[in-house]
Amino acid sequence: MPLITVSYTTSRQSPSLKADIANAVSELTAKILHKDPEVTAIIVKPVDAGDWFAGGKSLAEQKLASYWIDIHVSEGTNTKDEKAAYLAAMFKRMAGILGPLHHETYLHVDEVKGDAYGFGGLTQERRYIAGKLEVSPEKA
Repeated sequence: MPLITVSYTTSRQSPSLKADIANAVSELTAKILHKDPEVTAIIVKPVDAGDWFAGGKSLAEQKLASYWIDIHVSEGTNTKDEKAAYLAAMFKRMAGILGPLHHETYLHVDEVKGDAYGFGGLTQERRYIAGKLEVSPEKA
């Protein structure tokens, strides 16, 4: 159910780089945040290191990699400890994929209200109610 956008910059090149990033993000999201990979959508977008600035210098100048991960999940479905563990594990895993990371590398867990978020034409709140009532989500 999460929608995850990964913007990244690195000097490393590989035909499988985007897939490697998506696989790592999907795996850690399932393992730590307990999100079903079957309903997880991931958008992976490269950014030129010359276009990414941190501390007043481009990452091309600094010869460092970075990423910005923005993940949308339903409000209240993860604890503070899970989110902290996710951020730490992602930093370690992405450093292995992208190379040395600038310390100004970010991940944002955006908790969205269930009545304002969903997929397949249904809000998460409707899916939750349907599960409690054991009825089809379309009729909830």
